[in-house]
Amino acid sequence: MNRQIIKLFAFIVVLFGILIGFTSYWSVFDAKNLKAQEVNRRPLFEQQQIPRGRILAADGTVIAKSVPEGHGSALRYVRHYPQGALFGHPIGYSYMKYGQTEFEQFHNGELTGEESEFGSILDQLTGKKQEGEQIVTNLDPKAQEVALHDLEAAGYGAVVAIEPSTGKVLVMASNAPYNPNKVPEKIEHWNQAGVEAPLVNRATFERYPPGSTFKVVTAAAGLESGTITPETTINSPGMIIDEGHELANDYNQDWGPISLDTALTNSVNTYFGQLGQKVGQDALFETMEKFGFNATPPIDLPESSVLESGVYDSETGKMLTKHDPVDLARVAIGQERLLATPLQIAMVAAAVANKGKLMKPQIWNRVINADGSVTKRLSPTVYSEPITAKTAEELTTAMEGVVREGTGTNASIEGVPVAGKTGTAETPYSKACGGGTEQNQGWFMGFAPANEPKVAIAATVECTTQFGNDVAAPIFRDVAETILAGE
Repeated sequence: MNRQIIKLFAFIVVLFGILIGFTSYWSVFDAKNLKAQEVNRRPLFEQQQIPRGRILAADGTVIAKSVPEGHGSALRYVRHYPQGALFGHPIGYSYMKYGQTEFEQFHNGELTGEESEFGSILDQLTGKKQEGEQIVTNLDPKAQEVALHDLEAAGYGAVVAIEPSTGKVLVMASNAPYNPNKVPEKIEHWNQAGVEAPLVNRATFERYPPGSTFKVVTAAAGLESGTITPETTINSPGMIIDEGHELANDYNQDWGPISLDTALTNSVNTYFGQLGQKVGQDALFETMEKFGFNATPPIDLPESSVLESGVYDSETGKMLTKHDPVDLARVAIGQERLLATPLQIAMVAAAVANKGKLMKPQIWNRVINADGSVTKRLSPTVYSEPITAKTAEELTTAMEGVVREGTGTNASIEGVPVAGKTGTAETPYSKACGGGTEQNQGWFMGFAPANEPKVAIAATVECTTQFGNDVAAPIFRDVAETILAGE
């Protein structure tokens, strides 16, 4: 009898333990996921009763603020965006009915004052009213405006500007833009907008063939692996046969034996196709990954709004690795199935500019509480070191030639040395571009001043019949000039 009672008691204890385990998991360990479920509107409803913190640009311009509506128990705080469409990307929006996106979502804890669960409970016990903290970003309103204006004139695309030494994101512009104030009335239309896709942040959530901008990564792999030095020559005829297909230079120009500077300055396909083959797949993919490819970029935006870059197999939906079969020569020139976000290409430029150290890209700068004191401040962090300072210097020299006398002359700034690389990726029959045969993805990425970099930028334009130097390099120049003028 006693044995049966002991068994029953043990059974009840186990059940009780399971109950406590599941309850703890749901209410504590999985609380964030539970709150994030779209069907769970209670947290959003409660947040409307809290004055959500403001979001400011680097110069103090108000990007987002909460406006009170109603009185007494009906009092609610509704989000307002004074700059309209200028910062729709990357700030996003926050509405009870439609949830939160982008920066608003990632920094929700600070903006609602819920960053510390213990602090929130203590505030409730002491009767203190919960209030959100404000966040100052690194975003430059003047440069953001220039970037968006130039994009709207050129076509759909994106611009990302980063301070190389800190990782501060100074500009993140995406065309087509959207006004977050109009979300309640237009979101259904925008969700069905097709090619225009204004709710898509093209800077982080659109992948494009990077074209010849990727040759900087291929060159980096060649230098880092010891396959080449800046003086090594590779015979570069007008055309080579690769994987049974022709890989040709522009106008089939035969360059003969040339070194890295000449090859990069003139974007010689047959040089870089052969260099990729000499480097080998292992070394090229390892260099890519050091620059951030094949991983979600460490920016302060939700993972759901940031895509990784790499050789993407659309049939399997997976990024290919060094163990998968690829056309290596075409990967080396930025084609094949290689796809990259503008953020990723900006990260490559920033790493070269910062002597080989890639800093973690961040939009936020500091958090300020209700009494005006700074509670958190951005501490620049090294994300990776893809290349040595020596390799970075050698690449910079070659990239200066691109702007001084090569394929990127439209990026030049009077009195300022500029290092960069153009890209014109062919995208024939692209459904997004209407299925024609002449469309390109136009790119320019680079940094300035080349001898003391203050800004690294990637600019790209979709579905253009022009070259990167014609359509993207001028955007780089205008944005860089604006940022440098504000120094």
